[in-house]
Formats: sequence, structure tokens, C-alpha cells
Amino acid sequence: MRFTIAAAALLAALAAPAADWPMFRGPDLNGISRETGWSSTWPADGPKVAWRAKIGLGFSTVVVSGGKLITTGHDGRAKGQDTVWCLDAATGRELWKHSYAAPLGNKYFEGGTTGTPTIDGDRVFHLSRQGDFFCLELTTGKVVYQKQLVTELGVEVPEWGFASSPLVEGKLVILNVGSHGAALDKATGKVVWQNGKSSAAYATAVPFDLDGTRCAALLTHRECAAVEVATGKVRWRTKFVTGYDTSASAPVVHDGTLLLSGESAPAVKLNLRDGSSVAGWKTDTAVQFNAGVVLGGHLYAFHGVGGKPGGELRCLDWQSGATKWAQKGMGVGSLMAADRKLIVLSETGELLVAAANPQKFEVLARAQVVGKKCWTVPVLANGRVYVRNTPGDLLGVEVGAK
Repeated sequence: MRFTIAAAALLAALAAPAADWPMFRGPDLNGISRETGWSSTWPADGPKVAWRAKIGLGFSTVVVSGGKLITTGHDGRAKGQDTVWCLDAATGRELWKHSYAAPLGNKYFEGGTTGTPTIDGDRVFHLSRQGDFFCLELTTGKVVYQKQLVTELGVEVPEWGFASSPLVEGKLVILNVGSHGAALDKATGKVVWQNGKSSAAYATAVPFDLDGTRCAALLTHRECAAVEVATGKVRWRTKFVTGYDTSASAPVVHDGTLLLSGESAPAVKLNLRDGSSVAGWKTDTAVQFNAGVVLGGHLYAFHGVGGKPGGELRCLDWQSGATKWAQKGMGVGSLMAADRKLIVLSETGELLVAAANPQKFEVLARAQVVGKKCWTVPVLANGRVYVRNTPGDLLGVEVGAK
């Protein structure tokens, strides 16, 4: 009996889903958490806010690993600086911070930080808007190494600065800088390969396998390119132009295909093998900022309207592009998914849980949790949903099952 109980306990531990969220778009880079057992049944006045913190102006979302939460924000006092914050994920208590000089960069928007850091083991990787790249110790914030990529690589700074997250692939860090990306040795920062020096776009690279070779899809200035992770060799290139060249929504990879979208640019679906368009697929949906998620053969994503007021959450058939339903009233919000539910943050700070139901928009829970503009994706990790607004109010909202 004693052995049976111990074995059962071990099996239960092994079966427990990974709940950390160590990188942008989550552990599987698809906007979907592996977490289960969280609650979408909330009190009438909404879920409990466990803690609040001020992190400064910006749009960076959070990453969580080993009880530590990493994010960034901008402080405009004095000469201005950006800060990489490490907080206790359970309490919001500051564990360490790393600050560096940075301009506000408020061209046509509020400015502040944009890219989300990446946690890999005991390291944190961060790319600033001006091309400062940092490798920091997760436990202490100590700088392992730092580089100024514009100076070292000679790459052009995009109009709104770099905004993508570092993609860790094995021993390499893939960055959306230059014409078709660059790769650094993650241990030393040494440049392994570089493709050109012209302007990058703002979206994070997404990995996939092509004929047994690990590749990354890079949404660049006016193209999408597939590059080999190990060598940087460009396998294919496809023209893709967005309004004002703001290619900011990460590519969505699913079922051998790739979805691209951006401001004023209706989504297109490409074959991963060669970058050709998928015949018969068509939509007028433009995923302006935040990439959607694919569940049950359907894409759930926010449709933008070319910078104009409005926007709506849509459900599209992944195979055809047909719109199954469209829901207004949340502006150009953002979303992730977990346990076959959508976790949505509206543009004005309302947090919603909705069923991943292709037949209709079905709300399971909703509460106003924060005010002012919210363009940053909420993150579920270990029973809490983390949300932030543009001015830098960060909240840890309790949704763990009781």
C-alpha cells in the first residue's frame, strides 16, 4: 500500500502541466498555455487582485519562470531610461531591476518599451528598441554580457525601434534585426550569422521544421522569409507589405501553414514548404498587433481597422478563412488561451474568459480589472493572470482553482 501511494503521488506530479510562461507567446510559441485547473468562475465583483506594481510606460508583456516574473517599462524622468524588472510572481515584490538610458520614442504613440524579454534556464535575454542587447542572470540581474547591435552589426533601426523578443533555439538566440535576421551564441553573444543590414520589422521570429531542418519564419520589413536557424540561409522569401510598414503581429504557424497579417493588411496564408499562397484561402481580417491562437481548427484573433477607432474579436475557419463570428465592444484587444478557453483583455482593461466556441461568442466570466489603454497580451501562469496597461500598472489577478 505504501508503494502504491508513493507511485500514485509520483505519477500525479509527473502529470501536472507545466504552468510557467518563459517566453513571448508561451512555452510552445503559439499563445496557448498548458495550464489546467484554473477557475473561470468569478465572484460578482471579479477575481481577487493579489498585487499591483508600477513598472513604467510601455507595452512589454510578462514572462514567468521559477516564481520570477520579468517585464520592462520606461521612466521618463531625468534623461529617461528603460528598466528590466524582476518581480516575485506571487507577491509583486521587486527582486531586482536593470536600467539603461533610453529615449521615450513616442512617435505617433505613447512610446516606452515594446519588446518582451525571454527567460532561458538561468538567463534573461532582452532586446531594446535602440538595439541594446542584454544577457542577465535570472536570479540576480547581473549582466553576463551586453552588446550594441546597431554599432556592431551596422543594422538599421526600424522607424519605431526594435520590438521583437529574442527566440532561443538550442545554443543560438535568433533576433529580428537587419534584412533577414541575425543569430548570436547565447552563451557568449558572439555573432554566428547575419543577413543584411536594412530595416527589420517588429514581429518575433517563429520556429518550424522544413524537411528535417530547423527554420524560423521572420516577418521582415516588406517580406516574410524562412531562414535556417543554424546557418541563416534563406530558404524562401515572400513579399508582404503592411500599412506604414508596421509588421508587428507574430506569424502563426499551424498544420504546415503560416498566417501573416498586419495593419491594413488582410491576413494571408502561406505554405511553410515554399512560402506560396494557400489556394482558396481568403479573409478581410487584419490582425493588427497581437497574433491570435488556433484551437479546434479555428483562429481566434482581434481584427484591427487601420489605426481607426474600433476593432472586433473574430473567429475564422483555419482551412478557408471564413469568418464564423465577429464581436465588437472590446476595441483592438489581445488574447491568449488555456484549457480550451480564451483569456481576453479588452483595449480598455476588461478581463474576459470566453469559450473557444466557433458557433458563437460565449462569455464565461468578465470583470473590469484595470483602466486606461491596454494593448498588451494577458498571461496566465500558475493560477494568476498578469495584465498591464500602457502607463505601466501591472496586476497579478488570482484565478487559481479553490
